[in-house]
Amino acid sequence: MKKVIILIMGVLSISISQAQNINDALRYSTGEISGTARFQSMSGAFGALGGDLSAISINPAGSAVFTSSYASFSLGVDNKDTDTNYFNGRENASNSDFNLNQGGGVFIFKNSKTDSPWKKFSLAIEYDITKNYENDWKANGTGNISIGEYFLANAQGLRFDEISAFPGETTSQAYSEIGSAYGYTNQQAFLGYDSYILEPANTNDDNTLYSSNIAGNSFQQDYNYIATGYNGKISFNIGTQYGENTYFGLNLNSHFLNYERFTSFYETNNDAASVVKEVLFENTLATNGSGFSFQLGGIFKLTNELRAGITYESPTWMSLEDETTQYVETFVSDENLGDFYQVVDPNILNIFENYRIQTPSKITGSLAYVFGTQGLISVDYSRRDYSKTKFKPTSDPAFSAENALMANVLTAASTYKIGAEYKVKQFSFRGGYRIEESPYADDTIIGDLTGYSLGLGYNFGNTNLDLAYTSSKQDRSEQFYNVGLTNPVALDTKNSNITLTLGFKL
Repeated sequence: MKKVIILIMGVLSISISQAQNINDALRYSTGEISGTARFQSMSGAFGALGGDLSAISINPAGSAVFTSSYASFSLGVDNKDTDTNYFNGRENASNSDFNLNQGGGVFIFKNSKTDSPWKKFSLAIEYDITKNYENDWKANGTGNISIGEYFLANAQGLRFDEISAFPGETTSQAYSEIGSAYGYTNQQAFLGYDSYILEPANTNDDNTLYSSNIAGNSFQQDYNYIATGYNGKISFNIGTQYGENTYFGLNLNSHFLNYERFTSFYETNNDAASVVKEVLFENTLATNGSGFSFQLGGIFKLTNELRAGITYESPTWMSLEDETTQYVETFVSDENLGDFYQVVDPNILNIFENYRIQTPSKITGSLAYVFGTQGLISVDYSRRDYSKTKFKPTSDPAFSAENALMANVLTAASTYKIGAEYKVKQFSFRGGYRIEESPYADDTIIGDLTGYSLGLGYNFGNTNLDLAYTSSKQDRSEQFYNVGLTNPVALDTKNSNITLTLGFKL
């Protein structure tokens, strides 16, 4: 009776536990250089400068550097080029996306009491896209491990009656009921069994041993990845200037996230011993969430030319919800059953229980040297310990195990940024360079990111127009699945962006 009740509740949607992993944590913990064109063209090295709306996202004291109220809006075009290498099968993919990078305004309130050390106060609101997930790539090659190993790894050790349908149950009913009663891993085993990939040692309810109906060690494999979405934040800022040389600020950040992904894996083999000759496995994931963080910062004029900045950024506490769908299709060639296509389409939207991620805090120190009205050079250094990333609640055994793994394989990573600006009358010429260290202790999994930037600005008086070009590259090794089929694909990714910003005094 218990299983029937769960079935009735689970036909439309189910609430189960999915195995989140390091890839999910890092996806939502890392960001990109985005914002105004001036900010991007100097590679984000603005921690000791301020006076730019996107600089507030680095150091909240930057809002108090403005001498008058100001607003800006930025439009950008992102382009991603990805080269993949999978068992010497090489592919290239490129895609572009147009979006609103940034928008916001700062309002300056000067203190009318000239004898007060508090010279002015600032209030600002700033919107920035911190990461654009728009991307697609594909990989193909002749692998030596079959997709059957993924389903086998999930099934091994599970009772047969917990991964198979009851007599008379439809695929949708069985998939929903198994997910509601036993969880995501059992659902994967059900897909493998119902598609003829898995062969139980026997069909007794208490059987826990399985084998794969896919034989051999040579498999033609094609994988497609398509993702959309973004990670952004709205910062509510307050700043103040104390005396002539000191600025303080506070950001309260509201984060919002949308990530959607479609993956398709297609495998064929010619081994005579294989009962299953072809497999198509499709998955969709939609993640939506929101979160909160805060920042405290200060900027100090050490001399007329030299400035220093310091910022503490708290962890980001995010609440997330996942939704998934799955589809499996196989071509079966059996001497008793004949040749046929087996379609396993549950047509069920899995709605997972909400979970939380706590991303690590960050410290940023900055120095800048200003050459009067002619130009400046600025350097930022940041450090973030990715091994402190946590899934919550930590009392959950699966989350506890994943947190322990992240503490072991992730590490503290530094980011170095340098930017410069030179002015000729109304024109400003800008450039920058940055290095972001890998969050992994083993940087062959994800390599260091390097990038450069260029920019041009023109000041019309009360209005300015800025243009920036940024480029970065990073190598990484990625697995299609976290168990069974764990052969990595090597990805060489190059991101570039062109941003145009219109800014004006209010």
